[in-house]
Amino acid sequence: MSLTDQVLAVNDDLPIRTDKPVHSGKVRSVYWLTEADSRRLIAEKGYNVQPDAPLAIMVISDRISAFDCIWRAEGGLKGVPGKGAALNAISNHWFQLFRDNGLADSHILDIPHPFVWIVQKAKPVMVEAICRQYITGSMWRAYSNGERDFCGIALPEGLKKDQKLPDLLMTPSTKGILKGIPGVPEVDDVNVTRSDLENNFAAFNFRSPEDIAHYETLLREGFNVISQALGELDQIFVDTKFEFGYVTDANGKEKLIYMDEVGTPDSSRIWDGAAYRDGEIIENSKEGFRQMLLNHFPDPDILLNKDRMEERFALARDNELPVEALMDVSRVYTGIAEKVTGQPIVLSDNPKAEIIQILRDGYDLIVD
Repeated sequence: MSLTDQVLAVNDDLPIRTDKPVHSGKVRSVYWLTEADSRRLIAEKGYNVQPDAPLAIMVISDRISAFDCIWRAEGGLKGVPGKGAALNAISNHWFQLFRDNGLADSHILDIPHPFVWIVQKAKPVMVEAICRQYITGSMWRAYSNGERDFCGIALPEGLKKDQKLPDLLMTPSTKGILKGIPGVPEVDDVNVTRSDLENNFAAFNFRSPEDIAHYETLLREGFNVISQALGELDQIFVDTKFEFGYVTDANGKEKLIYMDEVGTPDSSRIWDGAAYRDGEIIENSKEGFRQMLLNHFPDPDILLNKDRMEERFALARDNELPVEALMDVSRVYTGIAEKVTGQPIVLSDNPKAEIIQILRDGYDLIVD
């Protein structure tokens, strides 16, 4: 059994019954179920949603993206062994912890396979909610260049790279291109202030101005729950991204939920606690892979400069990385997943065949 067989690199070609195009993102693919299948599963499985709620099958892959590009290695290795299963396992663990702590639900209704979620359609809040406990990465680069105002919050003078911030910092940015909002550029992923959200709450898909405070509470509580759990493993939760949306439950109550993934090495920075106390940064997240890419190519500005996107896409398309670069990521991701969940990440011999079998036998969703 070769490594390439154990990697699920292509996840948008499964014979799942759907009457809509498959949406394939950088890592996940989404199959919207037919109305008949959605209604049938809601009735059969007793999901806590409206009887006519649209459902989707979300299949994760082992692809790795960084700097807005998908990367591959020599020998036909088009993903990271164990990455998909590790990401889903970590997210599942945190979502359950949120429920146990009385926070909010997530969009996940069912987990038929380690690579697969059955999700309900949510109305997304158009904000990437970024939380920072330490100053590092892009924030440090901006701070060291003299910037002190971050999303309307003033940082004090004299901060050092990688030090803990005085308070948990919420630095939201736009999710997608939002048009017609005063003072907010019409480009993806630009920082916004709390007053931007308050003054234009409907444009960001908030139901009411009060929901901005509610989302901030969920953000802070979610961050603290993960941070505390990681702290018990001597890991530091440095920063992360949350996404939120609205759904309606079986009783007709609309609620704000967590969506996408949470607290994973893809969406967060996680540092080793013992190394940090010794003055060293050991990344248990994708940041290590990003640093490797910056060191691997002779002109790292291509990866950092958004004005050079065509060159960047060409770099990813035309270059195969050393196999060991992806195996390093595999060790980091499966290692932190096993720490967090207390369970081994088992590599499947043929993940695609397993997914098809489970969705055929247990859910009647496969077209033969």
